[in-house]
Amino acid sequence: MGNGTIQLILLRHGESQWNLENRFTGWYDVSLTEKGTEEAENAGKLLFSAGLFPDVVHTSLQTRAILTANLALTECDRLWIPVRRHWRLNERHYGGLTGLNKQETIDLHGQDKVHEWRRSYSTRPPAMPADHPHNPNYDLRYQSVPKEQLPNSECLADVVDRLIPYWEGPLSEDLVANGTVLVAAHGNSLRALVKHLDGISDHDILDLDIPTGAPIVYELDSTLTPLESVDVSERYLR
Repeated sequence: MGNGTIQLILLRHGESQWNLENRFTGWYDVSLTEKGTEEAENAGKLLFSAGLFPDVVHTSLQTRAILTANLALTECDRLWIPVRRHWRLNERHYGGLTGLNKQETIDLHGQDKVHEWRRSYSTRPPAMPADHPHNPNYDLRYQSVPKEQLPNSECLADVVDRLIPYWEGPLSEDLVANGTVLVAAHGNSLRALVKHLDGISDHDILDLDIPTGAPIVYELDSTLTPLESVDVSERYLR
């Protein structure tokens, strides 16, 4: 890797407490498990071994992604690099499903309906009521976001729509200016970015899952187009 190319490293946060408990997490803020901490540290060790040293890191506003970035950067001696954080990199908002156990939700609503909510490209889960106990929209970290832009439920298409402006702005600018950028984010925000980069269809993206703590490396040309057209599974750093 290297040779003057632009490098984009994507890293889904390590296992979170609600991943472990099989709950819909979305925008609710939970921390890493012990396993998740180890996954983040191992990701940093992989970056160090590969000689991939980020110049800038971008994260969501969610603790599990921020901790993952810090742990990984510590392991590759880059904790000191500039940091950008933005809500557009947040996980998909699961609306009224937030906090529910996935198996219990299936028992309540049926396998087909829950599968549609989870995997359909354009079907949103039920909206989150304003008085929902896990409603994140009152969190201080979102006070500067225009109210009309704060979601109360999202499908993957919505995540793509909110992420692309960030890709076309701050992320692209940093890639061109700095050369190697780490994005520590979430399963669905990273799926949205991979969909855009690789031109994956609305149908085919439904089969893509991104594991926790596994760095994905893109080498890009000056137009920020991937140099190789390969399946994302071939981009994982091992």
